[in-house]
Amino acid sequence: MMERHETWMALYGRVYKDHVEKERRLNIFKDNVELIESFNKVGEKPYKLSVNEFADLTNEEFRASRNGYKMSAHLSSSSTKPFRQTESSTLLSNPCKTYISCCWAFSAVAATEGITQLSTGKLISLSEQELVDCDTSGEDQGCNGGLMDDAFDFIIQNKGLTTEANYPYQGADGACNSGKAAAKITGYEDVPANSEAALLKAVANQPVSVAIDAGGSAFQIYSSGVFTGDCGTDLDHGVTAVGYGMSDDGTKYWLVKNSSGTSWGENGYIRMERDIDAKEGLCAIAMEASYPTA
Repeated sequence: MMERHETWMALYGRVYKDHVEKERRLNIFKDNVELIESFNKVGEKPYKLSVNEFADLTNEEFRASRNGYKMSAHLSSSSTKPFRQTESSTLLSNPCKTYISCCWAFSAVAATEGITQLSTGKLISLSEQELVDCDTSGEDQGCNGGLMDDAFDFIIQNKGLTTEANYPYQGADGACNSGKAAAKITGYEDVPANSEAALLKAVANQPVSVAIDAGGSAFQIYSSGVFTGDCGTDLDHGVTAVGYGMSDDGTKYWLVKNSSGTSWGENGYIRMERDIDAKEGLCAIAMEASYPTA
């Protein structure tokens, strides 16, 4: 296990401050590896776990450092416009970037990039850092967490966002330095709460920002397949639903873009079971969803 940990450290460039910290991380790594191997060996679920770059974190540490969505005080029941029904997503997508606790910004930017592509035909990588540094509206507090709707409000009032190249992501709060806008939105819509059918109509038309409960240990070390467990309704993470489909065994799923980098999940994406018995959907994916309008 020590050799595996050393190899893993080299792969992900992990360096610890001292021997005590390294020993602690080795023990956590060992526990996670044993969990992963035991889970995959049983093989009762339609998804797999893997030793990814978060394998030396406890689940509590993972949640504290990666999940920064702030559950809103109310759920909207506003209606959406008519949508065309299409299977899965045909949109191109920028690579899944890595965040600290700025998931709300990455979710809002991914949705904005999607509607920009639909309206202009151009795939532009927009700046999450501009949101992190400059958006202080509502619940948005940089890498201390925020809400996608508040981010959309800022993008509208700011008359757009600049590009990632002009304002690169730093992984920490900084001084606001807005640049020339490369894309803008005119508004946003909230998807009716607790309706996977309504969410399906929205995702059929464009990428949609969604909040989920991503606190379970399985989400931390998810690798591939259709994710079916362990999560509740404590919304703590912002992601982007970009499509939907059905696996070979007939399991319906949402295609969700995360912001933990391409080494996590299926090249940065997760397939989450769709049309479950609970009205809020798996991990409460249908509780608080919204999308920008061009």
